[in-house]
Amino acid sequence: TGSGQQSVTGVEASDDANSYWRIRGKSDGSCQRGTPVKCGQAIRLTHVNTGKNLHTHHFPSPLSNNQEVSAFGDDGEGDDLDIWIVQCSGTYWEREDAVRFKHVGTEVFLSITGEQYGHPIRGQREVHGMPTANHHNYWKAMEGVFVKPSVDPAKHDEL
Repeated sequence: TGSGQQSVTGVEASDDANSYWRIRGKSDGSCQRGTPVKCGQAIRLTHVNTGKNLHTHHFPSPLSNNQEVSAFGDDGEGDDLDIWIVQCSGTYWEREDAVRFKHVGTEVFLSITGEQYGHPIRGQREVHGMPTANHHNYWKAMEGVFVKPSVDPAKHDEL
């Protein structure tokens, strides 16, 4: 059932190479590499291995009957339903922070509650959208490449 788009699932192992997502700005190029992500900023999450964007729309998810979350688009190009707002407590999304992602188009929170698929993706958990903020929609970066912003050359004090 559902949209027929690529499923997005969650796994326990944080070192699963298929679990990497690249943070990008909206399609207008509003996010430069190395620039800190502000709390409240609109982003896209692009799957590193497939080039598809984290996406949701008004389809029920197959296991929990919440809102389906899928991977959509080609080479990082999708549509307006790929945009999420980073919700965090400070000014910027810090490496250690647990954050929420709220979908701009449908206002659901990216969530995982524990429902597991059977054949052919046994043990993988359903990722879906939920209408309310709760403990099921906190996410934390566990691995990855973190690009530090470059130092302003005018403030450089070494020779």
